[in-house]
Amino acid sequence: MKKKFAYLVFAIVPFVYACSSSDKKTETTKADSVINQTCYASAFEKDSAAMIVKTMASGKVTGSLLIKYGDKPQNNGGLDGKFHGDTLLVDYRFNTGGDTTKAFTNPLAFLKKDGKLIMGVAQIETTLGRSYFVKGKPINYEAGKFTFVEVPCK
Repeated sequence: MKKKFAYLVFAIVPFVYACSSSDKKTETTKADSVINQTCYASAFEKDSAAMIVKTMASGKVTGSLLIKYGDKPQNNGGLDGKFHGDTLLVDYRFNTGGDTTKAFTNPLAFLKKDGKLIMGVAQIETTLGRSYFVKGKPINYEAGKFTFVEVPCK
């Protein structure tokens, strides 16, 4: 009888854990709802860009970025990151042109100033297949070509 009880206890434990774990996921999803969505657009010479920034209740930022180059294939992808003061740091996962089989990931930085997002330029290094801004090297917001202004979302 004791063995049957022990087997029953061991059989029930995974179900109890799974139920309590799914409750936590539901709470996290509710807490991480979109609290703000802002659309931006920018143009520089022959190039243009459109960006959607969604701020989550947790402070995370998601969204999308489309960059159309005048004489090159466009980049289209998603953003994931977070604001650090007035600086938005994101990972930009994108495809180039019509090729959806090969995706690239680059870090991007935006300075929020006067309601605009200014894209910065910085030195990037890649370690174990992941790209990062080089520590100790400043991000230059004056050399960037895109300054995003808020536009109505469609």
